[in-house]
Amino acid sequence: MMNLLDPQSLLSQLGPWAVLLVMFAETGLLIGFFLPGDSLLFTAGLLTTTGIHLSLPLTLVFAPLGAVMGAQVGYLIGRKLGPSIVERPRLKRAAERAREHLESYGVGRAVVLARFIPGVRTVMNPVAGALRIDATVFTRWQVAGGVVWTIGLVLAGHLLGSQIPGVDKYLLPIIAVIIVVSLVPVGLEFLRQRSRPVA
Repeated sequence: MMNLLDPQSLLSQLGPWAVLLVMFAETGLLIGFFLPGDSLLFTAGLLTTTGIHLSLPLTLVFAPLGAVMGAQVGYLIGRKLGPSIVERPRLKRAAERAREHLESYGVGRAVVLARFIPGVRTVMNPVAGALRIDATVFTRWQVAGGVVWTIGLVLAGHLLGSQIPGVDKYLLPIIAVIIVVSLVPVGLEFLRQRSRPVA
């Protein structure tokens, strides 16, 4: 039973639901640029080995569920609203990259690989919908990518936490490193855009 006065108990019980909601928002709604998908999944896995004791089985179910449902909603939004949805200035570059991946790798590989690229994973789903990619093909690959991405990162965090005795003592530095590492691709993309010649 949840103890509302105990922050650890509260986080332990609500943690998997929070992971589900963030995964859904990052992959289903066009606000995902601001959400820490990779670092959240890894940290959730890490927290399954600490005193907070996030439930590993629940996290392994809720994380992919949020990512899969979110991607499907993003696809349906793109299908409904068409190409205009990804022509907004703040989405345009990521949408271009998503289109490039679709053309270069084909639907299956592009949809799976997009899960591992911040920004692109947010717009890939509406772009796929706007381009009228076959719903069955998209769903098959987005489910595969969502499951591999979420479960892989949660288990990686869990395994790391299991290998470090007294991991609770090092929790804040480890989380800080995770956040910094997860921001590296965003920083590289920012520098890449700044170095591009102005048309």
